[in-house]
Amino acid sequence: MRLSREGVVVTDHTILIADDHPLVRGALREAVSAILKKPTIVEAGSFDELVAAFQSDSDIDLVLLDLTMPGVQGFSGLLFLRASHPEAPVAVVSGNEDRTVIRRCIELGASGYLPKSLDPGAMKAAIKAVLDGHVFTPDDVDLSETPDRETSDMVRRLATLTPQQVRVLMMLSTGLLNKQIAYELSVSEATVKAHVSAILQKLDVDSRTQAVIAASKIAAGQWTGVSQSMS
Repeated sequence: MRLSREGVVVTDHTILIADDHPLVRGALREAVSAILKKPTIVEAGSFDELVAAFQSDSDIDLVLLDLTMPGVQGFSGLLFLRASHPEAPVAVVSGNEDRTVIRRCIELGASGYLPKSLDPGAMKAAIKAVLDGHVFTPDDVDLSETPDRETSDMVRRLATLTPQQVRVLMMLSTGLLNKQIAYELSVSEATVKAHVSAILQKLDVDSRTQAVIAASKIAAGQWTGVSQSMS
């Protein structure tokens, strides 16, 4: 990556900023513009807009993703992007500074975790670090900490879900029935049933109830395991 004398990256990049707050998107747009020369910046304020952005241009160099916006909560947006566009680095930008949540995001494939509390200079440095291929987290986050076996197993299982299975799982968590999910996704009810069966198998759970508990933990960004939640 070449730099100008001013320290501005001169290679072309397309950056997708996904956050439902216009002021946050504006601040991130300014940070990106300060370190990249004439970047292409695409903005999304909801999950549907995020999906549409990738449909319009799949050649995205970095996604700056909020954990919570319309249509997506917790890890679900990250899971969807890692499943559907594994080639696109995703840096989570969130107001949630829980260290467990940060570690889970990195375990699920995020290229960085940028707290919204970072000052403008630190935010620019964090974005540049991710663009340079580094994994950025706050200094006090210990990524070497060994997670418990149950959590590691569930992270691995979640990573095997297809993009459509991620969407079905999150819709299950809102209480939608198969026929309602089928309508939302414009597929047949039989297709939804097949997705549900695959989800149960991949998550190694026995019922929709357990799958919904898993989904609710994902949405809360506080996954600690299905069996523990059921006790």
